[in-house]
Amino acid sequence: MVANLRMEVLTTVYAYQRLKLCLVANAMCTTKSLVKRDFEATTRMIRPCDRSREDLDIIYSRLKSVKAFDKFHPSLLQQICYYGYYEDLEKGITLFRQGDVGTNWYTVLSGCLEVQVSETTNIKDAVVICTLGMGTSFGESILHSKPHQATVMTREFTELIRVEQRDFKILWERNKKLLESVLTSLGSLTAQGGTQSRFDQTSKLRRGSQSHNTVEDTPPNPAAPISMIPSVKLSRAGHVLRTILMCRAAHMIRDRKYHLRTYRRCMVGSEMVDWLLQQGPLVHSRNQAVGMWQALLEDGIIVHVCHEHQFKDRYLFYRFRQDDQGVGTTPSHADRKECDEELQDTLLSLAQIGPDAMMRMILRKSPHDRTTEDLEIIFEELLHIKALSHLSTMVKRELASVLIFESHTKSGTALFNQGDEGKSWYIILKGSVNVVIYGRGVVCTLHEGDDFGKLALLNDAPRAATIVLREDNCHFLRVDKDDFNRILRDVEANTVRLKEHGKDVLVLEKIPMNSQGPDGTTQTHYRYSVMAGTPEKMLEHLLETSLESKTEEATDNFLEVFLLTHVIFMPSDQLCPSLLAHYHAKVNQKSEEEDMVDYAVTQRKCVVQFVQEWFDIAPEGFKEDPAIRDFFPKLYASLKADSSEYPSLLQELTSLEDIMKYDKDQIQVEKASKKRTSPTVIITRRCSKENMVETLTRRRPIKADDENVFKVYCADHTYTTLRLPMYSTVKDIILQARDKLCLGNDLVLCEVKSTGERLILKDNDLCITTSLSVNGQLFIAPREHIDALTPLPEQDGPATGTMSMFEMMSTKEVAYYMTLYDWELLVCVDEYELIYQVLGRHNFGKITSNLDMLLRRFNEVQFWVITEMVLAQNVSKRVQLLRKFIKLASHCKEYQNLNSFFAIVMGLSNIAVSRLSQTWEKLPSKFKKMFAEFETLMDPSRNHHVYRLIVAKLAAPIIPFMPLLMKDLTFTHEGNKTYFDELVNFEKMHMIAQTMRTVRFCKSQHLDLEAPTSLKCSSEVIEYIRNLNVIDNQRLLTQFSYKLEPRRT
Repeated sequence: MVANLRMEVLTTVYAYQRLKLCLVANAMCTTKSLVKRDFEATTRMIRPCDRSREDLDIIYSRLKSVKAFDKFHPSLLQQICYYGYYEDLEKGITLFRQGDVGTNWYTVLSGCLEVQVSETTNIKDAVVICTLGMGTSFGESILHSKPHQATVMTREFTELIRVEQRDFKILWERNKKLLESVLTSLGSLTAQGGTQSRFDQTSKLRRGSQSHNTVEDTPPNPAAPISMIPSVKLSRAGHVLRTILMCRAAHMIRDRKYHLRTYRRCMVGSEMVDWLLQQGPLVHSRNQAVGMWQALLEDGIIVHVCHEHQFKDRYLFYRFRQDDQGVGTTPSHADRKECDEELQDTLLSLAQIGPDAMMRMILRKSPHDRTTEDLEIIFEELLHIKALSHLSTMVKRELASVLIFESHTKSGTALFNQGDEGKSWYIILKGSVNVVIYGRGVVCTLHEGDDFGKLALLNDAPRAATIVLREDNCHFLRVDKDDFNRILRDVEANTVRLKEHGKDVLVLEKIPMNSQGPDGTTQTHYRYSVMAGTPEKMLEHLLETSLESKTEEATDNFLEVFLLTHVIFMPSDQLCPSLLAHYHAKVNQKSEEEDMVDYAVTQRKCVVQFVQEWFDIAPEGFKEDPAIRDFFPKLYASLKADSSEYPSLLQELTSLEDIMKYDKDQIQVEKASKKRTSPTVIITRRCSKENMVETLTRRRPIKADDENVFKVYCADHTYTTLRLPMYSTVKDIILQARDKLCLGNDLVLCEVKSTGERLILKDNDLCITTSLSVNGQLFIAPREHIDALTPLPEQDGPATGTMSMFEMMSTKEVAYYMTLYDWELLVCVDEYELIYQVLGRHNFGKITSNLDMLLRRFNEVQFWVITEMVLAQNVSKRVQLLRKFIKLASHCKEYQNLNSFFAIVMGLSNIAVSRLSQTWEKLPSKFKKMFAEFETLMDPSRNHHVYRLIVAKLAAPIIPFMPLLMKDLTFTHEGNKTYFDELVNFEKMHMIAQTMRTVRFCKSQHLDLEAPTSLKCSSEVIEYIRNLNVIDNQRLLTQFSYKLEPRRT
C-alpha cells in the first residue's frame, strides 16, 4: 500500500512537471531560473507553436483539475492551453507598474498578488487597495493598449498563466462573452479613488465592467420580467400563440376602452384562459392555463398593459410584446401553416414549465397577499429544498409566509459585499454564485439548493464574504432579518424541552388549535407534537398521553408514525422489554390505594392498546419477529393473571386472544399449503368458466428463510448451483461457492452487468440475488483477477424481437395481465422493506426481496419497450409497435397501474427510441397527441408536481410509480439527520412515515378488475408478460437504433 501511494505521488509530480515544461515550450532554462525569473525575463519567452496534441491534452487535463478554472468555459480553457505560458514568481516580483502600457493578460493559478495605487505615480506613495487570489483574471487593458491604472506585485510565491497581447486579442474576438464573465477590471477597483480604506475598496471587487452593480434595496415589481432577454424557446412559443390567435380568434386581440382610456391591441386575461382550455386535452385546468400564460409574462413575451399585474384569470388587459412595442405584424399564409403545425408542441412545452412559473408568481406576491392555498403550495416546495431539510415543519410553514422571490439577470452582480451589514438569508433556486473573500479570491461556488447569509444574521455580524453571481438569470428565495429573527423567537417560545440530569430527553412543539365553543365563539387551545426525544422517553410520552386522547391521535399521528418507523431508532428487541417494563410499572407507594388501582389499570390498558395498534400495522411481525414472539406470550400471561384482580381488563384480554387466534390460523394455513395465496386479487369475468386459465397463480411474499436456488459463475463461464436461504450474506455465498468450486482464498463476489461493468458486493450484504440488474449475473473470482470477468453471451439479450407474437395479442388483454402481475408484486411488499432498502438492509439484517422484484419489474418493462422497438427492422412495423405501446400505456393508466405506465412512457422516451424520427413522423397525429399528454405527466418540475396532483385525486387500489417513492425516501434520509444531540429527529420519522403511508393507501382496497371480453390464448399472454426477454445494455440499444436510422448528414 505504501509503494502504491509513493507511485501515485511520483506520477502526480511527474504530470505537474510535464505541464510546466509544456507551457514554457522550448525555453532552455534551468529549474533555478524558472523559479527566480523576473518580469522582464518572462516577456521575452518564445511562443510555444510546436506543442503537440499530447502536450495540449496534458495541459488541459491539468488545468481542468485546478479549482480556479471551474468558471472557465471548456472551449476557452482549450484555447488558453494553446496560447498560455506558465510562470512561477517569488515574493516581491512586479508584474507591471501603474502607467505602464499593458502587454500581457494573466490568470492566477495559486498564490496572491497586491494591487497598489499611487496618486503621485511615486512607488513610495502607493497604497495597497486589495489583493488578487486564486482564480482571478486581469490585464484586459491590453485590448486598447491603455496604461495600467495600478501596480501589481506578488505578495507570496505565485503561479500564473500569461497570454501575450496579440494572442489575447485573438481570444477576445473569438470568446468575448466567455471572457467577460471571468475578467476582473483593475480600473473598477481604482475608480473610487485612493482615499478609501483598503477594506472598503476591496469590497467593491467585481468581474466585468458592465456587471459591477451591487443589489439595491428597491421593492421589485412582480409584473416585471425576470430575464433581460427572452429565451428563444419562449419567444417562439409567443409567436406561435399570437399567430394562431390572429387566425382563429382575431376578435380577442383588439382595442379596448376602460375608464375613458383606450388600450391598443390587447386581450382579456379570463378570455385567454378560456381559449387555452379549448385547444385540446393538454390543458386540463384554469390554474394550469394561468401558469402557462405567466411563463410568457415573466419572460416578457406578454405584458400587462400598465405593467402592474402578474397574469391573472380576471378582467385585466394583456398584450403581446410586439403589440406593446408597436411592431406587431399580420402573419403570412406560410407562417400560419407553420405555426398551426407547431401549436401542440408549443402547448406541451408551456404545460411543462407552467408549474414553475406558477410557483414563482406566488413567491413574487407580497406576503400579505398570499392565500391559504398559496402558502400550502410554497410549503410543499420547501419540503424538497436541501438547505431547509433540517428545519421542523412549523418553521417551514412560517417561512412559507415570509419568503420573497428575488432574481438577477446579469452575472457578476454582487448580492452583498464582505463587511456589509447582514440583512437577509438567501437560498439558491436556480443558478450559482461565487463566494469571494478578501485576500483569497473565489473560495467556493454554491449551486441550486445551497444557502448563504444565515451566519451574519445569527451572530449579528458583518458579512464574512462577497457573493457574486456566477451566471446570468439566477433566482433566489430571500428571508429578511426581521422575519428571520421573529421566526427564531416564535420557535423558541413554542418549544417545550423536558430535561433529565441536565440533558434534553424530549422536545415538544406547542401548536395552537382553534375550536368553536358552545356559544359560537372561537376558542384556542394547544396540543403538543413531538419534535425529538430519546426512544424511551418518546414511548413513555406515547403511553401516558397520546393513547388517552383520540383527538390528538387523529391530528398528530404520533402512534402510527412511531410504529411505522420504530425499526430505525428502537427495534423490537428494545421495544418489547420497554413495553413489559411499562406494563409492570408501579405508582409511588405514598399514593392513595384508589389512585394506585386507576394507574395500574390505565397503564396496562395503554400497553395493550399499543400492541393492538402495532398488530394492525405489522401483523407479519407477530409471526416472524423472534423478539415479538417471545414478548407476546409473556404479556398475555401477565394480563390473564391481572384480569382476575382487575375485571375491567377482560376486554383487553379478549383483544390479545384474537391476535393469538389469528397467528395460529395463519400458521396452520401455511402448513396446509406450500404456497399461500394472496386474498387481495379478485378477478371478475364475463366469459365462461371454460375460458378460465389456471396458470394465473398468485404469489406469496418471499420470506427470509425461503430457499433460494441460483448460479455463481467463474471467469471461464463455468458455474455452480447453490441452494441457500434468502437471508444468506455475500460472505455465506462465497464460502459455499469456494468449497464447491475448490477455489483459494481472498475471493470476492461481484455482479457482472451486460455492459461489462463489475460491481463488487460487500460481505455483509444479503438477499443480493433479487437486487441484480435485469440481465446481471453473479461471478466469483480472486480479488486480483476481477478484470478478467466478462459477461455471458446470453446477457446480451435477444437478437430478434417478438413482434410476430406481440401483435397477435389484444393490447387491453396485455395491460390487464400486466396489472394483475404488478399488483401481486406490490401486495407482497412490506412497507418496512422501503426503510431497509434506503437505510441499508445489512444494518437491520432484513431482506428486501419483494421490493427488489417490484423495482426490477419497472426496469424490465422499460427495457422491453426499447428492445422491441430497436429490433423491429421495418419502419411500418415500428410504427405499428409504437401505436401498440402507446395504447398499452393508455390502458395501464386506465387500470391505475402507474408503475407500468411510466415504464412504457420512459421506454418510448429513451434516446434509442425517441431519435427514430422516420418512425415518429409516420405516427398518426392522434397517437402523437396522446403521447404528448403522457409526457406531461412525466414532467419532473417541482418534484413531479403534475404526477402528484393526479395521484392525489385517485382512489385505491393504485400501483404507484415506485422509483419516485424510493427517490422521496432517499432524499428524506440523506437530507435529514436521524439524531440531533443524541435525540431522535422525529420530524424525519414523520416524513419517512408519509411515504410508507402512501404505499399502504395504494394497497388498502382489493383490486377488482373486469377482464376484457374477448380473451384468446390467455395462458400464452400470461407466460409472455411474466417472462420478458430484454436487452438492458443502453450502448447496445443505441447502436441498434443507429443501424435502423443512421444520422442525417
